[in-house]
Amino acid sequence: MRPSAVRLLNILVPIKRAVDYAVKIRVNPEQTGIDLNVKHSMNPFDEIAVEEAVRIRERLKDAVKSIKVVTIGPPKSAETLRTALAMGADSAVHVEILESAPAPEPLGVAKALKALIERQKEGVDVVIMGKQAIDDDAGQTGQMLAGLMGWSQATFASKVEVDPEQKIANITREIDGGLEELRCKLPVIITTDLRQVHLLNEPRYASLPNIMKAKKKPVEKLTAAELGVDLTPRLETIKVTEPLKRVGGGKVANVDELLTKLKEAGVTGKRA
Repeated sequence: MRPSAVRLLNILVPIKRAVDYAVKIRVNPEQTGIDLNVKHSMNPFDEIAVEEAVRIRERLKDAVKSIKVVTIGPPKSAETLRTALAMGADSAVHVEILESAPAPEPLGVAKALKALIERQKEGVDVVIMGKQAIDDDAGQTGQMLAGLMGWSQATFASKVEVDPEQKIANITREIDGGLEELRCKLPVIITTDLRQVHLLNEPRYASLPNIMKAKKKPVEKLTAAELGVDLTPRLETIKVTEPLKRVGGGKVANVDELLTKLKEAGVTGKRA
């Protein structure tokens, strides 16, 4: 029996709608960014975060009270929320921005998440999110949120174990030299990794019955103004261009021929 004094866990999972990982990225004609008129889906790192939140509930049974997902994006981002709800989340929050609005930067997202957490009457014990989004590859939001909240943080998680009675989370994370184990006090910010060597999990496919059930789950709509947050980017993208196309190489028979080719190409060097 679980002591009645033990607080039931509330998990928040921020997710992002991004260009699908299988799409070949192209620069738009105006060279202001990439062409967004392509297939979009849930950011793969965030998909792993949703799956892990559901698995934490499956492992802890009735110790988890709720799993809430949140996204900041245009109206079409509602589809991404429904996918997360079909995977097993209980409710969702959509901080809606205009379709034409620039994508918010990590600091703006972190401030919006902080404001949202502070609005939750039941509180938040665990925030689990992807370590980065595959569109901007910033990898900063989780760390910034932990700094703003003053909470424990564990990044690049490859294994997560939560003990609601002790109010701690044991996280195994990847570092350059191998694996590192951290013990964090709740509340905690966890970011999930996607490497195949120590993959945290394999996200489930949403079944048709769960997709139908997801349509009835509550989705709260908010604006940045209601959260008291300014999502205006601080950085300006001047121009976006595609990398230069590679020119085919050639073979040389010896060093003298190589030096001749380099001189013809205008490559010169000085002896050390």
